[in-house]
Amino acid sequence: MREVAFIKQNKEKWLEFERIISNKEKKNSDDLANLHIKIMNDLVYAQTYYPKSKVTLYLNKLAKGSFDKVYHAKRRENNIFLHFFLEKVPLLSYKYRKYIYLSFIVFFICFFIGLLSTLNDATFARQILGNNYVDQTIENIESGDAMAIYKGGTNWGAFIGIYDNNQRVGLNMFLSGLFLGIGTGYYVVINAIMVAVFQAFFYQHNTFFDSLKGIWIHGTYEIFAMIIEAAAGYIIGASILFPGTLQRFESFKIGFKDAFYIFISTIPFTIIAAFLEGYITRYSNIMPTVFCYAIIVFSLISISYYYLVLPYKLAKKYALR
Repeated sequence: MREVAFIKQNKEKWLEFERIISNKEKKNSDDLANLHIKIMNDLVYAQTYYPKSKVTLYLNKLAKGSFDKVYHAKRRENNIFLHFFLEKVPLLSYKYRKYIYLSFIVFFICFFIGLLSTLNDATFARQILGNNYVDQTIENIESGDAMAIYKGGTNWGAFIGIYDNNQRVGLNMFLSGLFLGIGTGYYVVINAIMVAVFQAFFYQHNTFFDSLKGIWIHGTYEIFAMIIEAAAGYIIGASILFPGTLQRFESFKIGFKDAFYIFISTIPFTIIAAFLEGYITRYSNIMPTVFCYAIIVFSLISISYYYLVLPYKLAKKYALR
């Protein structure tokens, strides 16, 4: 279809939504959602056939306005807290899914590098973890409690200290996106290799299954949340590097706000991870093995569903592409 014919065919629909956005016309939330779907379909069509046209830029702004209008209407009808965690964040996760996938890919590449390096170099673990940690852990293994190093202090003190440390790491990953995502990548490399070295080190000392229980009871939420926080950092970097049809500063404002919302969504998982490490992990050696693995499996399924499955279900519900 020629661009002029495309505009003529859809002009009235676009003008109608402009009136709604400017509050000159009222619609209920279902009608708004249906109109939003039509605007999104028009935007996809324009991006495909008229990528450098002004109509594409116009529809991009209109689509953003329609999205905000639809979900502000939904928010008025629903609990704001539930709306944020059960709709807004999953929809943002769908919108930025390629950065979440990128974050997983980078993390696991670095993780396998750390594994191979530890298994092929007897000194690598000491370089990464430090001599004191390695020597203390070897003593603990020989005394029959490989995870003893995680059992110091009180439950409450450990919970607070662990949460503070993990939240600082996550915040660094998020804010390092301001450095075009390079800073975020740096933190991912360090932490992915460190996790791999932990796991490989215990494997080398025949305490692999003890380490699975001791590390991943809390580590499932902790590491997964870290990967999502890194994705938020990449979103910031990409909003600066690739503004698309938007002005660079406008792209940055949108990217930073969306990334911040995704970062906020990881905080409950980080809190739960710190609680598990402070109150549960230290007893992993005396808990039934099946109970330990049940916690790990539940944690993996729940956080995977939230960031990887629910976004697709909501996108399908709202006919997003």
